[in-house]
Amino acid sequence: MARFIRTAQTTIVSSAFASKTLTNGSQTRIAMAASLLQFKPYATCKTQMSPFKANILRILSNEIDYQHDYAPPHQPATIFNSFTVQDRPGEKWMTIRGKYGDSEEVKIEVTMFDGCVFVPKPGEDSNGENVLLHISMLVDISKGQGCPEMEFLCSAWPDRVEIQKVYLLNRDKIITNPYMGPDFRKMNGKLQKTLHDYLEVRGVNNELCVFLHRYMMNKDRIELIRWLGNVKSFVES
Repeated sequence: MARFIRTAQTTIVSSAFASKTLTNGSQTRIAMAASLLQFKPYATCKTQMSPFKANILRILSNEIDYQHDYAPPHQPATIFNSFTVQDRPGEKWMTIRGKYGDSEEVKIEVTMFDGCVFVPKPGEDSNGENVLLHISMLVDISKGQGCPEMEFLCSAWPDRVEIQKVYLLNRDKIITNPYMGPDFRKMNGKLQKTLHDYLEVRGVNNELCVFLHRYMMNKDRIELIRWLGNVKSFVES
């Protein structure tokens, strides 16, 4: 009888120990599973895109597609007449370089559209106004090391060049308060025409203005699409 009781006690203790071990193991696995379940929704939530962000990206994508389809830009020109044309992506400028004769270097810095004027539409029966877009350009003419440069500040209208200022610059010599020349519009008419002719023979003429306006219309579309794409990439990141 005593042996039976001890055997029963041993069985009960062993069963209890096994039960306890099983319970602890189950609890451990349950705890691990619970921890995984706790992290899984968090990870899913982190990768989900908010409706507001998705809407912004959708609008940007639609606008980029519209700009491509409505007025697709073309590859910018790299040559115009005797000039080489250098675009500056992401900037509001482009640079044109050329030569005149054996010693002169011509460099033209050109802005994108930076203004406009309104003019009446031609014709007696016409109503309303036309918009003329304005481009600024700096024309530098140099004759080599040690020589001063002549710089023209010009307006490039759709069909003509208009000189605003004429400077003589000595980049090798710094002058605190240099004389920058008279107001071009107040100069003698013959002298004004002579300076226009001076630019004309160097390729800075009305034909160049027509080219620049076409170039900047295309660049304006390129830079807009580039900007939209950069905004979209920023929102996505």
